[in-house]
Amino acid sequence: MAGLGRERARHWQYAELPGVDLLRARFVEKVFVRHTHENFVIAAIADGVEVFHHGGADQYAGPGTLALVNPDTAHTGRAGVPEGWRYGAVYPSPALMAEIAAETTAIRGTPGFVRPVLDDPYAVSLVHQVLRAADDGNALAADTLLRIAVTRLLRLNGAPLPQRAVLTAGSRVAARARAVLEERMAEPPTLERLATDLGTSPFALLRAFRDTYGMPPHTWLTDARVRRARRLLDTGAAPAEAAVAVGFTDQPHLNRHFTRIVGVPPGAYRRERKNVQDAGPGPYLPSRVWQNRQLAQRHTREKKTAEGPTPPSSGTPWESGSPSDCPVSPSG
Repeated sequence: MAGLGRERARHWQYAELPGVDLLRARFVEKVFVRHTHENFVIAAIADGVEVFHHGGADQYAGPGTLALVNPDTAHTGRAGVPEGWRYGAVYPSPALMAEIAAETTAIRGTPGFVRPVLDDPYAVSLVHQVLRAADDGNALAADTLLRIAVTRLLRLNGAPLPQRAVLTAGSRVAARARAVLEERMAEPPTLERLATDLGTSPFALLRAFRDTYGMPPHTWLTDARVRRARRLLDTGAAPAEAAVAVGFTDQPHLNRHFTRIVGVPPGAYRRERKNVQDAGPGPYLPSRVWQNRQLAQRHTREKKTAEGPTPPSSGTPWESGSPSDCPVSPSG
């Protein structure tokens, strides 16, 4: 990665890949706080190193590796080297993963990833090809490559997720606390009031909640608020409206937490959703047309290389090639 440059990220959807979020990003100082995802995380590292706390330990993902996180699994994220890391990611829904697993693997039950880091440059290449195909509007290639990538990853690193363990007294209290926080998200009780209402002590509740969900109640609540805000933004709500609806004091409060979890400000996130809704299903792009476009782009790159170095830019071609790519900033 040449130079630090400016952090950039694009978080979007492609109408022809329902149930899948897409991300391209280059981060240097970015720190993802502990959070979860409703979908699977398949992050393909192109340059640099990402460190993420997962399963009680720091995991390191460098070039040619993938960071793999199952749904509802608490984790963090930060740079592992001074120059940061550049990656592309797809976030397939549990339903899509189950469909692919049932059709192409021997996994029975709910599929999931076994190891959080997998060294597989070919799968990394597949993920980036999915993103390029989505950019090019090639629904056939994007869908095909995504299914090939998921199948490969499940065959190399997949297994049925463990069945939910029998609830202990502590986990039952934690589940009741979570239900209260979900219901009273905009006006949550204090830890002491919550514990009293559930017939336990504040520290007992804190330990039980952290053991069950991988984070304390206040961190879980922030994560849940951002999740709900995303759903509101998906339906067209303005960031200021979403902020108040989920319990943040104002839009800057939402901006700060949203960017620390999702990677982009809520305004940029909403614009990408609106672009998908306005565009609707795009025209079918024949495979030969897509191949010819790729060959033309490759020829242009080779020609530029032969002509000599070009002035430095703010990022790599895929970072700067889309007008929807946004600098990561707290503004919405």
